[in-house]
Amino acid sequence: MSSDEFAVQADGLRKRYGDKLALDGFDLRVPRGSVCGLLGPNGAGKTTSVRILATLVRLDGGSARVGGFDVATEAHRVRRTIGLVGQHAAVDEVLSGYQNLVMFARLHHLDRHTAKARATELLTRFGLADTGTKPVKSYSGGMRRRLDLAASMILAPAVLFLDEPTVGLDPRGRNEVWEAVRELVADGTTVLLTTQYLDEADQLADRIAVIDHGRVIAEGSPAELKSRIGGDRIDVVPHHAAELGKAARALAAVVGGEPDVDDDTRRISVRVAGHATALPAVVRALDEAGVRLDDLALRLPTLDEVFLQLTGNDRKEVAV
Repeated sequence: MSSDEFAVQADGLRKRYGDKLALDGFDLRVPRGSVCGLLGPNGAGKTTSVRILATLVRLDGGSARVGGFDVATEAHRVRRTIGLVGQHAAVDEVLSGYQNLVMFARLHHLDRHTAKARATELLTRFGLADTGTKPVKSYSGGMRRRLDLAASMILAPAVLFLDEPTVGLDPRGRNEVWEAVRELVADGTTVLLTTQYLDEADQLADRIAVIDHGRVIAEGSPAELKSRIGGDRIDVVPHHAAELGKAARALAAVVGGEPDVDDDTRRISVRVAGHATALPAVVRALDEAGVRLDDLALRLPTLDEVFLQLTGNDRKEVAV
């Protein structure tokens, strides 16, 4: 893929705050018209990388281009190319949704007529037309975040940075934001998403970059990252705790691996390859062994498991 096909490129970014190295050789490529999820523990460098790419913070080393423009030498052109939605809603709660969007449009130097037309268009696009005249303080969390997204799209930016966009939202609010993001990407917007919600990255991202200690330690599609941890798992729960050993031996004989046994929950878990054939074989083996089950489930790998395997249990207290 040529450099022209990337909306975001970062090479060897470095950033230091005092004696703390926030970014230490950060590399990233985001193809145009895609969603890239940036995952990492608190303090790994997610927000710092976004701030540099959005020209809010100067880099100490390396280089980066957004929308084809250098963030260090062409910052003013980068700013005309991007939209940014931070972790907290940036709208005025006293004003209505419509008034907020008109205000943002005027701040972007649109004339009054164009500002009003753009506000009306965006309210409709983000499903807020019916509530556009109501004060924002009456909005739900999901509605506020959709209004935030609408405000970031006043100038129809080619690249949108979303920094923890659904923090504090309930499941309905998160789904509303997810649907709005999908619609933006379908229209050609490139999105760089930082999030601590692994299911959010799984839902939205075409590719995921895992960052730890200021550098990307793994990247790929959600399916590619999940394949790293060795396949699917079969979980079984015998009806009687006394049958745990017998069930574990039956599973080991079928899959050729040592099952994990949790005595407290009576759950036995074993990693399998080729679940289409492994699951029927496990059922037969347990039946032949005379093991009665309370539960049997095929469980696909999760991004949570990938994340923990890649980053371990090291967690920082402060996000950087």
